[in-house]
Amino acid sequence: MSLTRRQVTSAAFAALPLGAAATGTAQASQRPRTLYLAGDSTAAQKFADAAPETGWGMALPFFLRKDRPVANHAVNGRSSKSFVDEGRLDVILASIRPGDFLLIQFAHNDEKTTDPARYTEPWTTYQDHLRLYVDGARSRGARPVLATPVERRRFDAGGNALPTHGDYPAAMRALAAEEGVALLDLQALSLELWQKLGVEETKKYFNWTGTEQDNTHFNPPGAIALGRLVAAELLRRRVLSARDVRRLDAEIPPSWITWPPATA
Repeated sequence: MSLTRRQVTSAAFAALPLGAAATGTAQASQRPRTLYLAGDSTAAQKFADAAPETGWGMALPFFLRKDRPVANHAVNGRSSKSFVDEGRLDVILASIRPGDFLLIQFAHNDEKTTDPARYTEPWTTYQDHLRLYVDGARSRGARPVLATPVERRRFDAGGNALPTHGDYPAAMRALAAEEGVALLDLQALSLELWQKLGVEETKKYFNWTGTEQDNTHFNPPGAIALGRLVAAELLRRRVLSARDVRRLDAEIPPSWITWPPATA
């Protein structure tokens, strides 16, 4: 990874010559502004061999206008650290342009304390790695957006939806406030949704099949529900405007989800 912690900051973009900044703004206004997605399996594109498992990033385009395309770079099993170490952030930063967005959702795999390739500590290395995404996007004139991790399906004996991500959401909230970055609090919103739906109804949103009871990954209805939450929060947090979103109150058929053939 070519970046180091705090190598670039928002001040770097602010310090660009006025002419260069104006040129970048003009160019951005004349082309579709892409929303890049960096994350893990809960958001990732799934292929035919994984169906009906569905990442919420697959449903997000249903709620955005066609001139706000989604470039989904989320990958199964990655943490904020391993995504960087594998050069995947570099790939995004090589393509992202002024006026684009970088939406960042990690924590599920950062929590794996026994795996040094992926583990980060919430208040130190997790925040350090997230800053690489924030600073990298800003240095290229793009807007970073942090998203707390979506919640797993877990209930106590009394039917109360339980948080499962420890200090990671709080650490991301603190970082967003410190860096002045828009925050989509998907952890709180998804926990609220699971509580509203209840123990049995939530099974219809997760990848429960005849042979599998997966309480982390979504099926088409679950991905659509989370994609809707993300789009609504992008609007509420004024990352996007009303003209950028669509269908927020519309029924989206699960049949709209498709799984392309697995790549070689």
